[in-house]
Amino acid sequence: MIFEQHFIISADHPSVAGHFPGNPIVPAVVILDEVLGAFAAWRPDARVLGMPAVKFLAPLRPEQSCAVRFGQSGARGLPFDCIGPHGQPLAQGWLRIAPERC
Repeated sequence: MIFEQHFIISADHPSVAGHFPGNPIVPAVVILDEVLGAFAAWRPDARVLGMPAVKFLAPLRPEQSCAVRFGQSGARGLPFDCIGPHGQPLAQGWLRIAPERC
């Protein structure tokens, strides 16, 4: 792990109410937005070109803590993991980053 940032999505987040009533989970797009936000906080001058691979392993509930962890860049890109309560893996994937300009 190279960088880690934590986040919590509140129960009153606008996307949670309809996803799913009576059994709410945080939508995948909200989690991915947090991944991009964590990357921007860590490397503000870098630009993400895409997320060629993302796999969701378990749901994230509102008010649960989640950590975004970035690993070492490799041939596939920059790996990330989203880790939930008690170390439970929630999502994993890769970011494709624009080459740095000289």
